[in-house]
Order: sequence, then C-alpha cells, then structure tokens
Amino acid sequence: MICFRIVLLASSITIAGPATGQSSNASDMAVSAKARAIQESAIVVDTHADTPQRFLDEGFDVGSTDPHDVGHISLDKARRGNLGAEFFSIWVDPETNQGHFARHTFDLIDSVYEQAGRHPDRMMMAFSVADIERAHREHKLAALMGIEGGHSIENDMHLLRNYYRLGVRYMTLSWSNTNEWADSSGDMNDAKVQHHNGLTDFGKQVVLEMNRLGMMVDISHVSDKTFWDAIATSKAPVIASHSSARALVNHPRDMTDDMLRAVAKNGGVVDVNFFSGFVDEDYRKAMEAQSKDQAAAIQRYIDSLKAQGKPINYIEIDRMGREWMAKIPRPPLKSLIDHIDHIAKVAGVDHVGLGSDFDGVSGATPQGIDSAADLPKITQALLDRGYSAEDVRKILGGNVLRVFGRVEAVSRGMQEREGIYHEGH
Repeated sequence: MICFRIVLLASSITIAGPATGQSSNASDMAVSAKARAIQESAIVVDTHADTPQRFLDEGFDVGSTDPHDVGHISLDKARRGNLGAEFFSIWVDPETNQGHFARHTFDLIDSVYEQAGRHPDRMMMAFSVADIERAHREHKLAALMGIEGGHSIENDMHLLRNYYRLGVRYMTLSWSNTNEWADSSGDMNDAKVQHHNGLTDFGKQVVLEMNRLGMMVDISHVSDKTFWDAIATSKAPVIASHSSARALVNHPRDMTDDMLRAVAKNGGVVDVNFFSGFVDEDYRKAMEAQSKDQAAAIQRYIDSLKAQGKPINYIEIDRMGREWMAKIPRPPLKSLIDHIDHIAKVAGVDHVGLGSDFDGVSGATPQGIDSAADLPKITQALLDRGYSAEDVRKILGGNVLRVFGRVEAVSRGMQEREGIYHEGH
C-alpha cells in the first residue's frame, strides 16, 4: 500500500488507494497466441495487492462486474489475466489506527475470508504451495495474505503466531514507518524518529520465529541496514513482496544491485513493484516536484475533517490522490519490463517475480497495465525480449512457489528439531 502515505509520511513520496482505469496507447498491445498459451499454462502469482482496504472502506465485492470499477483486482479481471494466486496485503495505517493496530489487522484478515466465503466457486483461501496448486486445478483464485508492516504485531510474539494461525504467510518487517524493532526506508531522514541501526535483538527473534512458523520474511519497505540484518538472520529464503531496482530508479524503496545479489545468494525472490514512481525515473522526479503541494492539499482536507469531528474519509483521500497522480504522464510498459529484466540479469532469472502493488498506487501504473486482466502483456513483452517459455513461467509465479516451498521446508525442519530437543529434555 503506498495514499494516506504521502500525507502521513511525506518523505516516502508515494500514495496509495484504488487504481484508476486510465486508457493508454499500450492498452491495445497485441498478445500472441504463444504468449496466451504460456500465460494459461502458468500458475501466476502476485505477491502484493491492497484490495482489502477496498473490502473494508468501500464495501467492495471482489465479484463486482461494474464496468466503471476503477480497481485493479476483481474475480473477472483475475480470470482474464489468468492470475492464479494473490497475496492480499493486510496494511494497517499507523497514524489513524494508533492504539489498535491488532484490531484493524484482524478486521482486514476477516474481510479477505468474507470475500472467499461469498464466492466459493471462484475463490478459495490458501495457506500453502499445495493449496495454490489445488486452486489452480480447480480454476479458482487462491487468496493468501501478507501483513504489510511489523507494527501489526504490537511487539507481541503471541500475535505473530495468531496471525500465522489465521493464514498470514508473509510479513513485511516494516512499512514506511520505523517500528520498535525494525528501521524503515520511509523515515530514515526524519530526525524525530528513533532508529535502531537495522533490526533490534527482538527484531531478529521475530525473523527467526517467522522462519519457525513458515511465514516468509518480506524485506520490502525496510531500511538498507534492516535488509542486511534480515539476510544475515533468516534461516530461510526472504522475499521482497513489492520492490524494484534502484540502479534504474533512485528511490530508497528500490533495491541496490548488491541487495539483489544477496537475495539470490539467500535463495529468495524479488517481486517487481508496478508503481510508476518506482519503475520510471522521470515519473519519480515529477512526483517529487508535486509532492509538497499534493501533501498540503490532502492535509488540508484531513484537518477540515478533524475540525468537524468527522472520521478521515479514505475514499475521498484516494480520489484526491488519483487526481494528483493523473497529472503525470504514465510511463511506457517498457519501464516495468526493464526492472524485471535488470533483476533477472543481476540476481538471476530464478530470483524475480511479480509484486504489483495493485489497488495500492492510485492508478499510477505503466501504460497498458490497467488491471490484473493485463498481465498477459508482461508475458508478451518478456517473449519479445527473448525470454524462454520456461523462464517466463518462473517469473510469473514459479519462483515464488519455489521460495514458499523452501520456507515451508525450513519450518518443518526447525519444528522437528525443536520436537527432538523437547523429547530429549
């Protein structure tokens, strides 16, 4: 999730909320029969979509057939793009949920279950690689969950375990806010924030407990030092659920080439974020140029609501955010593909995947990518660059499934050793 964010954490220069459905010249990009066949044969996995915000705040139904729906994700759009598994982001805004992070976390988790319950013929909750494969066989969307921001555990390992029991299968160690045990990339230049030089000892215990549980360690959003601490601590491969390449776009949310190589050595995967501000340098610069005016306009709206004693209207803030994002020309699809290509070349084709940030970027996606229905265009673009069908299937989801399976195996091994230890003592 990137809208409230520009207001609450202006240094991140990013914004989130449901996406716009702007048309573009790339919208008519031809997808060949070969590309469609590869797309249909793959288990396509996206590791980050912020649609649960819509479930809660808009009453959005993922089964919607509304032709005017501005969102990226619906069951129809997923079907058209052959999206097989979606990790729905459980993001708790740290400013508006002070004192009840866990409560809002549970509400968001519940919203995903509610959607799956409404559409059992087309969608199912999934908690493992085996579940994702079963959903694929049954032609259903596998719904998984990842917590975006370690503040959701409220410094309590019991909550972490309960989230796992409810089906959460990754946690981003920090969001754009530094928490009590992990530094974020979003506020490293804020002198008012107390930083820890990466992970605290408790933070390292969290990583190891995630390994034991079988919850993937997500290093998107974290500071550079937190990244290196997580890599050094984790006994299982890590993921970057929605990050791109800093060599191409100079944003702290993107990853350096050294980081990419470290993820490869760790056996993990970097899932490329589709947000225009992270994949196109010209867009990033234009976004920075208008960020202060944008933040001021949205802050004035928030202040007016507070003065009237009214709750903050997420839907209205999102509308404002989309209007600001729409002032900047969308970059070409090439910008997104460049990041996939760069990470494949630096880290290796076994270590790159898709982490769209759908429904979390206020419509700010490259030309031609207006929803999950457009995912086959990525397959076509990769084929055009000479990628083999096998490698395209790895990028579309195979790499994430391999990493998820390895995380499950490490968990089983740790729990087995733990059981042997307890038996012997």
